[in-house]
Amino acid sequence: MDYVIFVLFLLVSFFGLISHVFGLPGNFIILGASTMLAWYGGFHDVTVTILIVLLVLALLGELIESVLGVYGAKKYKSSNKAIVGSIVFGIAGAVLGLPFFLGIGAVIGAFMGAFAGAFLVDLFIQKNVDRAVKSGWGAFLGRVGGTVSKAALGMAMIVITVVSVVRD
Repeated sequence: MDYVIFVLFLLVSFFGLISHVFGLPGNFIILGASTMLAWYGGFHDVTVTILIVLLVLALLGELIESVLGVYGAKKYKSSNKAIVGSIVFGIAGAVLGLPFFLGIGAVIGAFMGAFAGAFLVDLFIQKNVDRAVKSGWGAFLGRVGGTVSKAALGMAMIVITVVSVVRD
């Protein structure tokens, strides 16, 4: 395997992991990088079977992220509009936080944006601060759980690809 191509795979995969914070489908970026690596290597090291496993993991990551995000918000009685607010503010928070703390601000911004979005929407709708705080807290916890779970699956995808390349 050409080292330049392998390093390029790792860089694109790292970008995929970082993109989780922004609510983007980072595992599909990793899947794309793995597919290009497989194609470059003639599907010898990274086989079609491995790519199918990676596809299943990417789909599972999206499902888990969605389920945990909604579950966290619903468990704390967030309205459907608050869930949408949580998603929108989470993305906005990640973008606005990106320049701070060497990029770590994006993580903080995404999680705080999820809280703020659910809080503000439910405060506006229900006019009850306690309910709005609970809604925001649920959205925050759901976002954290979903992002961490999805990123863990993304790491597993990278490890599977790397192991398949270096085992020969």
